[in-house]
Amino acid sequence: MAIPVFQVDAFIDVYAASQAFTGNPAAVCLLEREREEKWMQAFASEMNLSETVFVVKQGAGYDLRWFTPKVEVDLCGHATLASAYALWSSGAAPKKTIRFMSKSGPLLATPDGEWINLDFPSEAPIEAPQSIDWQAMFGPSARQAGRKKNRMDFLLEFESEDEVRTLSPDFAKLANVDCRGVIVTARAKNKPYDFVSRFFAPKAGVNEDPVTGSAHCCLAPYWAAKLGKTSLIGYQASARGGVVRVNLQNDRVILGGKAMAVFEGVTKM
Repeated sequence: MAIPVFQVDAFIDVYAASQAFTGNPAAVCLLEREREEKWMQAFASEMNLSETVFVVKQGAGYDLRWFTPKVEVDLCGHATLASAYALWSSGAAPKKTIRFMSKSGPLLATPDGEWINLDFPSEAPIEAPQSIDWQAMFGPSARQAGRKKNRMDFLLEFESEDEVRTLSPDFAKLANVDCRGVIVTARAKNKPYDFVSRFFAPKAGVNEDPVTGSAHCCLAPYWAAKLGKTSLIGYQASARGGVVRVNLQNDRVILGGKAMAVFEGVTKM
């Protein structure tokens, strides 16, 4: 049986001179039925991208499961964006709102011109324990960093964008922190951005994720409260770079981004 597989760059850098090979690459696997978990994890390890998503048609919507090369995760924004793009571009689904079901509940993807809007749960952070030695992982600048956490990740706010951009974490030590990953962020220096961020998840098998939609479910309520507005633009300052529009709507976050196909193929495994 031939199974369609796509590689899609999601949350591309729409302000870059060349948008190609920016954003976060995801593998999208369109299944007729769900495969066993061991096979999905092995396939994700073979793809060796930060996320591989498995999409199965269920009634009027689709079931999603996301895997890093190492573990299954409960929520992933860029692979969901990539899934909607692959379904629409291949003709597998009409270009209108798609309802996905996931371990984090129902998620919606809606076309908005060249953009795709994702309706995701807000993951607002709360105060984090002060017992973790962040300086050992991020250096002296972490001493002044604000510390928050939600059900998945820690969030550290640094004093400047330059600090965020130049961080060089100790990934071995970071992998011992009991969380999915660590978001680092700061207020942006230049418009059109409101904030910048990076995301590190060595425990999940991804030292640095290029652009992380689910992290923006935390960043949206955090920066909305600090800046006094609910519509913001974030830039994830990884080596690839990517842009995420966020709009906080009560307990939901609308994540907006663009995607670009890299290749399409099939697997017969």
